[in-house]
Order: sequence, then structure tokens, then C-alpha cells
Amino acid sequence: MPHIIAEPCIGTKDSSCIEVCPVDCIHPTKKGEHHEKVDQLYIDPETCIDCGLCVDECPVQAIFPKDDLPAEWHKYIEINANWFKKEKI
Repeated sequence: MPHIIAEPCIGTKDSSCIEVCPVDCIHPTKKGEHHEKVDQLYIDPETCIDCGLCVDECPVQAIFPKDDLPAEWHKYIEINANWFKKEKI
């Protein structure tokens, strides 16, 4: 079960979560070409191993296990997944 980055990340894009991720599933990185073009960071649901290390590192509490995602942010499940689908095209 992957983790999801939700609305509190918009405008913040703090990279603390990227630094602790052991499988490099959070993008775009500050060095990535898309970092300045997006409003938030995203977790690749196919790569995330559900370790949870990113949750405590997020200063705005934007990362949730999918099952604990507040109902008002369920759209971010699809938003995260779609970002990676677009990037792989």
C-alpha cells in the first residue's frame, strides 16, 4: 500500500521526504527538470515500498498511508499516480 502526498504539499515542496526515501519514489527532485513547473511533490505508487520514513520528515504533514488519507484528499491518490504515468510517456 503506497503513501500519498496530499494538498498540504502544494506550494511547499520541501525535499526532506526525498532525502530519506530508500527507493527514490518521490519526485520531482530539486535537481529534476520538472521541480519548478509543479505545485507539489508526488509518490510513485509502483515504486513506494510503504516504509513510512517520509511521513515524519514532512514539515507540513502532507504524506499519508493510502488507508489513512483524509476523505477530502482522496483525489490525490489519482493525482500522484497520474503524474508518473505522464512522466513515463
